[in-house]
Amino acid sequence: MNIIFMGTPDYAQKILQRLIETKDINVAAVYTQPDKPVGRKKVMTPPLVKSLALENGIEVYQPNRLRDEDVVDELLKIECDYIVVAAYGQILPLSILQHAPCINLHTSILPQYRGASPIQQTLLNDDKITGVTAMLMEEGLDTGDILKIETMEVPKEMMVETLFDKLTLLASDLTVDVLQNFKYFTPKKQLEEDATHCKKISKKDGLVSFDDAYEIYNKYRAFTPWPGIYLENGMKLKKIELVDKCALGKSGTILEINSDNILLSCKKGMIKIYTVQPQSKKEMNIISYINGKRLGLEDTIS
Repeated sequence: MNIIFMGTPDYAQKILQRLIETKDINVAAVYTQPDKPVGRKKVMTPPLVKSLALENGIEVYQPNRLRDEDVVDELLKIECDYIVVAAYGQILPLSILQHAPCINLHTSILPQYRGASPIQQTLLNDDKITGVTAMLMEEGLDTGDILKIETMEVPKEMMVETLFDKLTLLASDLTVDVLQNFKYFTPKKQLEEDATHCKKISKKDGLVSFDDAYEIYNKYRAFTPWPGIYLENGMKLKKIELVDKCALGKSGTILEINSDNILLSCKKGMIKIYTVQPQSKKEMNIISYINGKRLGLEDTIS
């Protein structure tokens, strides 16, 4: 079968790699976002999907706007059985949606967590189960009919990068399964009354205070390494551990000083802090930090 693949980041790259390795699937073309300047020197850098496609001799298209008439006309000339979309970053116009069945791989159990950050939202809500949904795309955002859902358990200490990797493997297997067995699936409508949404993550979402230890820990799981979690004074909490969700106490008060961590009370709950990174400084052990600040038991960190 011939497919057009649309995607941009490493999630998409890994799915594309699996498609390339599958014998009965031919990737006829790849659509990805334009190259972008990266780093302090603003070096123009191609998306990972582009690099992989070129390594395998696949034609790459990088339109600024997929909706432009000439872009659409060019795509419609490419013969394909399916269009696979994974974190592409652009809206598909109706003319492309009608060109071939468009299958999207979304990292949540739809209709839960439609939108830009389903993996982070799963951790923010401390969900015990998550998954990947293969759906037929329509003009709405993540609203198409469901083809198949694969699920997995989320361990209570799993961080976003590990969950991302697990879901990417799940999505890669699911993509091949759906393409090879498409005719056997009966698309099912999503239940709109069950729909929830999640927004694009920004740096300000990492701001925390010592109010709720459980909330801090879930943000830590969801936002490490980016945007990280940090206090109002700019200090990042680099490595922490949830100790208690319910105990009531004083915000930011040091309860214990151990060999490599401190036990800190929040208004609700307690956390252990191992390493921090003060603003404009290198990451350091929390013991070095409190010694430098001459902080001890019953003192507060804010």
